[in-house]
Formats: sequence, C-alpha cells, structure tokens
Amino acid sequence: MMWLKYFAYLSCASALLFAAAGGDDNASGVTYNGRSLIINGHSKILFSGSIHYPRSTPEMWPSLINKAKDGGIDVIQTYVFWNLHEPQPEQYDFSGRHDLVGFIKEVQAQGLYATLRIGPFIEAEWNYGGFPFWLHDIPGIVYRSDNKPFKEQMEKFTTKIVNLMKSENLYASQGGPIILSQIENEYQNVEKAFGDRGPPYVTWAANMAVGLQTGVPWVMCKQDDAPDPVINTCNGMRCGETFAGPNSPNKPSIWTENWTSFLQTYGNGTYMRSAQDIAYHVALFIANKKGSYVNYYMYHGGTNFGRTGSAFTITSYYDQAPLDEYGLIREPKYSHLKDLHAAVKLCSDSILSGSPSNLTLGPQQQAYIFSGPVEQCAAFLVNNEKAESTVVFQNISYTLPRNSISILQDCNTEIFNTAKINAQFGTRSMQIAEKFDSADGWKQYKEGIVNLDDTSVAANTLLEHTNMTKDSSDYLWYSLKFQHNSDSEAVLNVNTLGHVLYVFVNGELTGSSHGRKENTDYTLQSNFSLNNGFNNISLLSVMVGLQDSGAFLERKVAGPQSVTIESDQKVQNLSSNLWGYQVGLLGEKLKIYTSDRSSQVQWSSLMGNLTSQPLIWYKTSFDAPAGDDPVALNLGTMGKGEAWVNGKSIGRYWVTFLTAAGKPSQTWYHVPRSFLKASENLLVLLEEEGGNPLGISLDIATISSVCGHVSDTHPPSRVGKRKHITAPAVKLGCRQSKKISKVLFASFGTPHGTCQSYDIGNCHSEVSKAAVEKACLQKRSCVLPHLTTTFGSDPCPGISKSLIVDVECT
Repeated sequence: MMWLKYFAYLSCASALLFAAAGGDDNASGVTYNGRSLIINGHSKILFSGSIHYPRSTPEMWPSLINKAKDGGIDVIQTYVFWNLHEPQPEQYDFSGRHDLVGFIKEVQAQGLYATLRIGPFIEAEWNYGGFPFWLHDIPGIVYRSDNKPFKEQMEKFTTKIVNLMKSENLYASQGGPIILSQIENEYQNVEKAFGDRGPPYVTWAANMAVGLQTGVPWVMCKQDDAPDPVINTCNGMRCGETFAGPNSPNKPSIWTENWTSFLQTYGNGTYMRSAQDIAYHVALFIANKKGSYVNYYMYHGGTNFGRTGSAFTITSYYDQAPLDEYGLIREPKYSHLKDLHAAVKLCSDSILSGSPSNLTLGPQQQAYIFSGPVEQCAAFLVNNEKAESTVVFQNISYTLPRNSISILQDCNTEIFNTAKINAQFGTRSMQIAEKFDSADGWKQYKEGIVNLDDTSVAANTLLEHTNMTKDSSDYLWYSLKFQHNSDSEAVLNVNTLGHVLYVFVNGELTGSSHGRKENTDYTLQSNFSLNNGFNNISLLSVMVGLQDSGAFLERKVAGPQSVTIESDQKVQNLSSNLWGYQVGLLGEKLKIYTSDRSSQVQWSSLMGNLTSQPLIWYKTSFDAPAGDDPVALNLGTMGKGEAWVNGKSIGRYWVTFLTAAGKPSQTWYHVPRSFLKASENLLVLLEEEGGNPLGISLDIATISSVCGHVSDTHPPSRVGKRKHITAPAVKLGCRQSKKISKVLFASFGTPHGTCQSYDIGNCHSEVSKAAVEKACLQKRSCVLPHLTTTFGSDPCPGISKSLIVDVECT
C-alpha cells in the first residue's frame, strides 16, 4: 500500500539526511541557485519546523526533535533570544534553557539541519522583541535604524553568536548542521517609519552579516529588496499566493514562516487552522512559486515561562501546532503533513530538475507540471472551487475535493490530496492527579500596600513605568499623600497606558481596570471616601509583557499619564504632586517563591473570604504524579498573577480576562517534568485579584482517545478511466506505550459527527465494532482497509461509504 511506501521512503531519506548533516568528505557547505539550496553539492526540497529552545526544556529537546524528524521534518529553525543571552551588557548566559549550543548539537545528533534566525530583533511574541532592556538607556539610540549606537550593539551581539557557532564547528561549512542564518526580521513592515534612515540600515545589516563569513547563506524575511547575496523570504499563511518571489532569478523561493496557528493574547480565543489548509498552501507554494524550503511556524510552540511573553501574550504558545504545548502529537495535523512531506519527496527529483509548465483544466482548475529527463514527471492538480470538481489530465479523470491539490507521481498516480485526511484524529484530555482543596495544605502571605512614607524615590511628576522598573518586575507602585479638610465622597480618575492598574485608598482596594492588546490607553474611574486629614493614594501599575513590534520601540511609554480627583464639586489635578515610587513587590524582592527564601516572611493559615483578597501569596507542596505524562496546573479558579514551582516560574496566568465566548483564554499552565522532584514540590502563587486556590488541581495531559475516518467518496466509475490511490485505510495508533483498550465507536457505512461524538447513519455494517475489536484491541497500532471484505459484505451497494472508528488508549 502507498502509505507503507511513504514510511520506507522516509526511513531511507532520514539516513541520507543524517549523513549530509554530518558532512561529506567530497563536498561541504551550502550554496544556492534559482531552484533550491544546494547542500554538499545536492539540491534539496526541505521541510523545516520552528522549535524555540527556551520555550521548552533541555530534557524535552530530544523528544521534540525526534518527533519532528519522524514527521518528515528536515530542518529545525529557531530564533536567538538576545535578552536571555545578554541580560546585562557583556554578561552572557548560555545555561539551561538558554543553551543554544546544546540545542543545535541535539539537532545535529539526530541528523537534521538547523536554521539560525539571529535577528537580533525577533518579535516572536517575545518580551521586547528579544531586545535586552538595557539598550533603552544607551544615549542617542534608535533601534533598527541607521543609528551608530544601535548598530554597534547589534553587530557586537551578532558577531558573538556567529563566533560561538564557529567555535563549536556548527556551520555546514564546518561539517555542522546550520545551513541558513537570518539577519533582521520583517523589517519592511516598519522601514518607512524610519525615512532615509531605513534603506541604509538594510544595506548595512546585510553587509555586516555576510562579512562574518559563516560559509552559509543569509536570509531576510519579508524584505523584498534584500541586498545580494542575502535571500528575501516570505512569512504568512498563503505564500503560494502572496509571495512576489525572490528578487533575483538566482535565489531560491523560501517560506520562513508558515503559521500553523496564530499568536493568542489574553481576552482572545484560539485560532484554529486546519491540517487541510496548511497542506494546500504548502503544495501551492511548491507548485506555483517553485518553493523548495517551507518552515512551519510553529512546529512546537511551547511555553512562555516566567515573564518572557510580550504584551498580553498568553503563557501557552502555538498550542495548535503539530506538536502541542506539552510536546504531544496533535492529530491529524502532524500525520497529514507527514504524508504531504513524503509525497513531495517522492517527486522531488522531478520538481527540482524538471521544466515547469502550467495547464488550465477548468475555470478554477489548474495543473502545475514538472517534466524532467528520463521520463521524470510530477504534477500538482489544483481545484480552487468551493465545490468538488472532476478534471481530465493526460486523458485520465481525477476527482478533486473542493479547495484541494492532488500530487501526481509520474504525472499519473495520485499519491496525496491536501483535503483527504487518512491520518487519525487525537483528543487531548486532562486527568486530575491531585486536588489542592484542603485549606490545611495552604499558607498565605499578604503583600503590603506601599504608601509614600515607604518609598525611597520621589518626584513631583508621574514617572514612566518601564524607565523605572527596567523590566526587572511587572509592578511599579505610585504613592501619594495629601490632606483633605472633611469627610466626603470622591472620584479618582487615572488615565494610564497600562496594562493593568489597581487603586488603593488608605489601604483599601477601591478600583481596578486593564487595557487590551489592541488598546492599552484607558481611564480608570474609582469612587471612594476621603477622610478628614491625611489620605494615602497608592496606584499599582502592572505590565503584562513589553511590546514586541513596531517602529521606535525605545520611545514606547507605559503607566499612569494623569491623575485627577473630584470632591466637594472641585476637580484637582494630582499629576504634579509629590509621588513616591517603589519597583516590584516585597515578595518578589525576597524571592519567597523559592524553598530557601520562603521563610523570609511570616506565612499564616488561610482565613477570611478568599475571593476578595488582593495581592496575596499562596504556597503549598505536592508530590510528582507517577509516570512521564506531561503535567499542568488547572488554575481555573484563580484571577491574575504568576506561579512558581520549586522556584521556577511557569509563567503569568490571567484566568479572569475572558474571551468573547465568556471563557478564559487559558486554564492549564504547563509544569515541565524536569521542574519537579519526586516529593515535596513547592508551589507558590502570587494572586493579584483574589482567586480561590482551593479549586486548583494538578492534572495529567494525555491523548486518551484517537479517531480515524476515511471515505470512498467516489465508487469506481463505469465510464472513462479514473486514477486512485491504493484503497484508503484507517490507521490508528496510541502514543507513550499505551495500547488500544476499548472501541468506543465503529461504523462502516454512512456515519457522521466529529471525534468523540459520532453517530451511526442510515447505512451501517452490523459487524463494524466486532471487526475493529478483532483487528485492534490490545495493540499499539492497527490498520483497517476501507474494503467490504473487512466487514464481510457491502451494507449498501452503489453508494459512497465511510469507515469511522473511535478508540480509547490506556
């Protein structure tokens, strides 16, 4: 069967790839022509997957890379994260999750290539676009422009990374895995804002990078005028349609970011991009744009641990990628793309060496043909209609589903269609391992409200938030004391560029509000009572990550812009009064989220109304769940804050910022297994709003149910000649050493529905379930051909039938 040929081909291709990535005695290095990259003398069609080393852990890297390799990925692509590696000038960190060299060497060890997107501006929904905040304080600096102070720092860091890679022999020119590097990132989006300082910067960046002599090509994504020899590349979801192409006939067509989902921010729901849509646009890019390198952004998104996410970005990153946040395989996206990769590789010789031509097959139907020597031929049949269409190509009839592309090996045998999914569907479930519902297991510590007398910095103005914090904390206190001559009601108005603001008057919370990713400028109005005499007003300004994109990042400001108070029918502007400032919270400074510093404050038992207490620290302990399944905290009963396990931050959480559907943007927060000990793990949460920790649970993430669905949408035609793939089949498989323990649903006939909610249709073989149980129970995987012989007889002759199976893995 064809799918067996795919697996055999992939095994062979993987072996060849390993040899190539490790070097070749006869040729080494990477060049390119107008058709593809040329690695060690061989032209390549390459499939790449983005995996960012700091968004997972070193313990996860081997499994993630191995799964990518098994999915037909040839190249692992990653950004380089400047603010992680140089948190202070010339103080470098390449340890733990920051071990860039270790990550690239793991890619090499598994026989894959690597693409290094140095930037060093990366955007990436990463805090400050990857810039370290200390750049902000360099006199006269203007980021990403023809500006000497910035160019000096950019060249210094880029050179540092290149020399680090060279010292470890990691470039392909040295026998290593790195075949491409990137300088800058989507600069054309902002170039016009810099006027005549923009184009010279592009030229300088290209020349600077090429001058570092890595021996491999450099790329600039979304930069149509990338100077030679730098290759301009495409980012987006539809590069097969939108990409204008390389700016020189001697450069290959490269897609550096094919978005498998989309970034998600607090207050917004998940963007779901189907496997069919991704496959369609990959096939179209190869056919229409002569594409030879496609990178999936992301192949594994991972987790924005700590405070690394950009403004309003949720902690989970691209969870809908082929490998989900936890590293579990997301089906059918993973396997459908794997089948696509295999099909393209079977035709790669024809695609790379053949002469391209086009043929119109209908109003919205097209054939892209690659005819090579020695009868080599490959074709892509495209149907752009929103309805199924039958076309005739080289005297053979093909039925194409709506909005789909069929790949023909030898220009006559359909080996893949982007809309026909033969892969199984998987459903991730969260199973409770431990509940933290006993008040006896928790301790709490109340963060103090900072008043003017508690501060050491003061000014007769509202100081800018980030210039005060230097991004060392999300939190900045603004404190004011003033005298009032009566007991009266008052209204406080604070205009702020947020992200979040809490107002405390005389130690009591009187109001809070927040902005959105789309609009951080808002006004908080708070009603409260003034005392006769001195009154304390404390504003807690909170950031949820810094902006990651746009021109002139160094000019961006945040925090309160004006403060007025209205009482006794008078309005008083307090903006120029004496304000005191304190950066961060006391619990942060004392690091009470770590085991050795937790005793720095006096913890107490839970008491009072948990849901109304702002600025509370909570702590408890737990044992690690048995097994090796991924672990997550269900924080669905909390409000907003940050969580630490054994002193390591698993990220910000914000459960109360609901989507339009009235649900949290994120409920589960990943706790990597490597963060855990066997027992007595310390869990600490900083809760800003007053959530209820008694509703938290520690959950296990598993793929407990898998479904398969194939259809014979067209019974063999009696008229004309029709080409088909070998009979389709349902292929089921359990991951993580689990076996198929139960058949939840099986029907050969006309079933309908979606995974975990299927129903039998008007046509149904009564032996469906028994046949599936016989073939699959207690096996890790099984294959069920879509054939009447599998089920004894045809339950409804003459009509199209489907086979749907839903099984449980334990």
